Amino acid sequence: MDISLNIPDLPNLIHYAIPFFILTLIIEIIITSKKQMASYTFKDAAASITMGLGNVFIGLFAKALVLTVLTLVYVNFRFFTIPFTWWAWVLVFFADDFCYYWFHRISHENRLFWASHVVHHSSKKYNLSTALRQTWSGSFMSFIFWLPMALLGFHPVMILAQMSISLIYQYWIHTELIDKLPKWFEAVFNTPSHHRVHHATNPQYLDRNHAGILIIWDKMFGTFEPEVEKPIYGLVKNIETYNPIKIAFIEWYLMLKDAIESKTTIANKLKYFIKPPGWKHDGTGMVSSDLRQEWENKNGNNH
Repeated sequence: MDISLNIPDLPNLIHYAIPFFILTLIIEIIITSKKQMASYTFKDAAASITMGLGNVFIGLFAKALVLTVLTLVYVNFRFFTIPFTWWAWVLVFFADDFCYYWFHRISHENRLFWASHVVHHSSKKYNLSTALRQTWSGSFMSFIFWLPMALLGFHPVMILAQMSISLIYQYWIHTELIDKLPKWFEAVFNTPSHHRVHHATNPQYLDRNHAGILIIWDKMFGTFEPEVEKPIYGLVKNIETYNPIKIAFIEWYLMLKDAIESKTTIANKLKYFIKPPGWKHDGTGMVSSDLRQEWENKNGNNH
C-alpha cells in the first residue's frame, strides 16, 4: 500500500536546533555567573551534555524502530486517513501533547518507565544543560504512547515531526532566569515556573506538572501545582554520580535487584516493575503520594 500521500520532506528538527541549544546555553552560563546564581557546575553540565549527545546518537537507531512500528500500525490498522493539511497539524499538535502528558505522567508512576526517565531528573541543578540530560534507553519504549495516533490515521512522519517540536519547546523552560510569565500564558502553556515544580523534590511538588507544551492537561487531570516555595532539585534519593553510564542505567540495575533479590511471591516481584518508584513489597517503602500526604498532614493543606 502506498503511504506517501504527498508527504513533505521534513528535516530532523532536533539536529537543526543543536546550534541554538549551544548558543543559549553559553549565554545562560555567562548571565548566571554574573548574577552569582551558582546554576552551573562543570561536572554536572558535562554529564548532562554527554547524556544529550548519547541520546542523539542512540536516537538514530531508535527512530528507525519507532518509524517502523508506527508505519506498520498506520498501514495495517488505521481507522482514518488524515491528510497533510493545516487543520491536521492543529489536530496533531493537541493529540501529541495529550499523548506526551500520559507518557510523562506514567513515567513517574510506573517504575519500568521511571528507570529511563529518572535520567532527566538526576541533576541537582536546573538550567538549560539539564534539558539535554536525556535517556539512553527510553526511546525504545516510550513510543507506545503515540501508537493511538497512528491508529487514528496520523501519518508517522507527522507524528515524529510534532514529537520533535514538543521536545524543542521544552528546552527553553529549563531555566531559573525566567520567573513568571504573563498570567494568560501561564494559564495555558508550560513555562519555566511550571517545569521548575516538576523537577523539584519538595513533597508538594512531586509528580506534578507533567505537561509538554500545554499545562491544561495537568489542570484537567488533577496534577497541577503552582510554584510557591523555592524548588529543591534532583531526586528524593539522589544518585550522587557524574558517570554517564551510571546515570543511564543505575535505576535499571536497582529495579532488577529489587525484583530478583526480594524474598516474596512472583506477583510481588513483578510489582517492582509496575508500581511507583519507592514501592516495597513489605510496606516499608514510601512513594511520592505518601510523601505528599505526609507533607499535607503536617502543613494542614487540603489539596
